[in-house]
Amino acid sequence: MKKGQRIAYLIALAVIVVLLVIAATSGNDLYGTLWSLMPPFVAIGLALISKETFSSLFLGCFVGALLFSNFNIWNTVCNLIGPDVGITAQLCDAWNMGILVFLVLLGILVSLVNRGGGSAAFGRWAKKNIKTRCGAQLITMLLGVIIFIDDYFNCLTVGSVMRPVTESHKISRAKLAYLIDATAAPVCMLVPVSSWGAAVSGYVTDNVLEAGHTGIELFLSQIPYNYYCLGTLFMIIVISVLNIDYGPMFEHEYNAQVKNDLFTTPERPYEGADDYEEGASKSSVLDLIVPIIVLIISCVFSMVYTGGFFEGVDFLTAFADCDAAYGLTIGGLISLVVTFAWFWVRGGIDFVDSFHSIPKGLQQMAEPILILTFAWTLKSFTDGMGSSDFVNALLANADTLQKFLPAIIFVLACVIAFATGTSWGTIGIMVPIVCSAFDPVNQWTLLQIGLAASCAGGVCGDHCSPISDTTIMASTGAHCFHLNHVTTQMTYAVTVIAVSFVSFIIAGFVQNAAICLIINFALVLAVLLVIKSIVNRKYADKIAEIKAANAK
Repeated sequence: MKKGQRIAYLIALAVIVVLLVIAATSGNDLYGTLWSLMPPFVAIGLALISKETFSSLFLGCFVGALLFSNFNIWNTVCNLIGPDVGITAQLCDAWNMGILVFLVLLGILVSLVNRGGGSAAFGRWAKKNIKTRCGAQLITMLLGVIIFIDDYFNCLTVGSVMRPVTESHKISRAKLAYLIDATAAPVCMLVPVSSWGAAVSGYVTDNVLEAGHTGIELFLSQIPYNYYCLGTLFMIIVISVLNIDYGPMFEHEYNAQVKNDLFTTPERPYEGADDYEEGASKSSVLDLIVPIIVLIISCVFSMVYTGGFFEGVDFLTAFADCDAAYGLTIGGLISLVVTFAWFWVRGGIDFVDSFHSIPKGLQQMAEPILILTFAWTLKSFTDGMGSSDFVNALLANADTLQKFLPAIIFVLACVIAFATGTSWGTIGIMVPIVCSAFDPVNQWTLLQIGLAASCAGGVCGDHCSPISDTTIMASTGAHCFHLNHVTTQMTYAVTVIAVSFVSFIIAGFVQNAAICLIINFALVLAVLLVIKSIVNRKYADKIAEIKAANAK
């Protein structure tokens, strides 16, 4: 840590101690107050200052345990580790453990495909057929759109497939992580046949159902108003086609293209981890395509199975009622067994050598598993401190601002998701509030816009948060230092946040999906063109170097 960072870190710790002393001596009940959001803000602030994730998350968890235990030191230690809300509780949770097992299975699968030469074969195909950096970025996005089932699955699969392709076109790991992250969650939030669509549909309250609407119907109706998700996907296309980079991302892209340095910072935990040429002599593109197709089919099959599809429930309802963690784990195991058999039959890897992928895949997932465990623990303390009640109270008197309410909901959802690192949890808090704030009979359009605002805000805050599981998975999939991904994508996300906020204000008054969406896209394009003009003037010399390097 540099001297300036150490000073800022010590100052931040001093501020935290002062705030804790104020909380401890206030004599007030801290439940359901602004204090409930202190633990995640501690973790996020320290992570951004120190560039070190593990200690920041741990200190955030410790502050959460301290507040949750009302400053009783022994109870703090017990709650931090214990089986009720702490680390042990998160590892005993069936859903959490299912996700961790799925990550391990995916890590093994990725290692196996690399060892079998699937990634190398796709890289050779891509070098022949994808001629430009723009094409490589758009293919990354397209693959993310195709793999819409689940954001974890999306991040890890797209990352493993596109690393060799983007590397050959000198696209930085930070840019790859952004492309993955900016596609994964937004796509999942726009597709009803996904774990996200299932989750949101399940949050709809009884008053909406009694008005004759279903959860899936409301989810579908919010899609054209979801300005952050749609605007982010549109932004990827614009910055890829027009070659726009700005903020911290510009430095990473400059270093990748001019200095052939994909990582930029001294922290590069995945450097040298890729071995694309393993098994390359016997491999073909099918060695990548077949495992992915099997993974998609088996995950869809398993998810609808857990939702009762084979017991007579219709497909969409089965997805709405599925156990995503359990289904993904079953699907991951099936695809892993089939992939092992595929490589044995093809002769790409012998029986003994193939099992070397198991410890390697587990090793690659150790860091994200630890970060996720801390992040879940942090969320548990935030929930235990009554963050949802605090938000409910905040919006209790907001019905006088009906037409501005979608924009307010969007901002609040952004803040909560950023602080807690979870979009699902945020949406679970906000959707019941939205359903009660708008009459499903007389204010149906505003209800759709409000739901879109809560979904968009949840995705947005989750997208920006360093403690978000999706952000962690995107960093892992791209083999990018986690905080590099957080700092480089923040500027891009803020651009769409600003446009989305304006769009939700307009939508509250206009209430026409087509007109408002056109305005949203036009604003995104206009802002990016202005940014491109500013960047071209500010970095004229470096842009000339980039053009010269790419012309060689």
